[in-house]
Amino acid sequence: MTVTLAALRQMKRDGRKIVGVVAWDCQMAGIADRAGVDIVSAGDSVGANLWGRAADAEVTVDEMLICCQAVRSGVKRALVSCDVPDAPVREGAAVAAAVRLAKEGGADMVKVLADPATVRAIVRAGVPVFAEFHGGNRGVEDLVDEAKRLQDAGAALLDFRHSGPEAGAAVVSAVSIPVIGGLGGGPWLDGRMRLAHAAIGYAASNLESKTESYANVASIALDAIAAYADDVRAGRQLKGQRPG
Repeated sequence: MTVTLAALRQMKRDGRKIVGVVAWDCQMAGIADRAGVDIVSAGDSVGANLWGRAADAEVTVDEMLICCQAVRSGVKRALVSCDVPDAPVREGAAVAAAVRLAKEGGADMVKVLADPATVRAIVRAGVPVFAEFHGGNRGVEDLVDEAKRLQDAGAALLDFRHSGPEAGAAVVSAVSIPVIGGLGGGPWLDGRMRLAHAAIGYAASNLESKTESYANVASIALDAIAAYADDVRAGRQLKGQRPG
């Protein structure tokens, strides 16, 4: 069954946790979709985490469009979200970017870090919004107020980063839309988002990492490519390749 925003709201009412992953390509998106996640998000973290750029180097709308199209092609049932980069928000072009990512990229909604006025403008343009906001050292009342203002602006979901158990639980109770946690989230929220590549230990840095993950694909890939290289150098037939 295809996941809808209405279905996510019902999950919140029922107390069922929402599962989201960040993916940047068709294959990973397809695997996540088959695993039964509810949201697959094409994130602007692609620049630093997949393309090797500096952490503060922004991706462009054109680049996000490529990622969004790739993710869309791999997903059949989950909701597809796509990040609007920061630059269009700063330059007053968030609405145009959101519409493009929805129409050309196939996103079901866009995720944006912006004020309620920008969220409202995007929603009025016909694109559902996954509104991002951050906790940190801010007071609980201030965070609850911001969450309510984003909901009143028409946000369909909230990505509450660095929420903490006190503020996170307060925000979840204060709004009727699902509150999902990316960085610094926790079980006190309506659901969680995580990089698919981080969950499976895909990055080269996982070869030396002692941090627990759900798999270590980097180690598996290293062993497989080394074995392939050994077969080439030994003149053996390659696995999975027909002779001739």
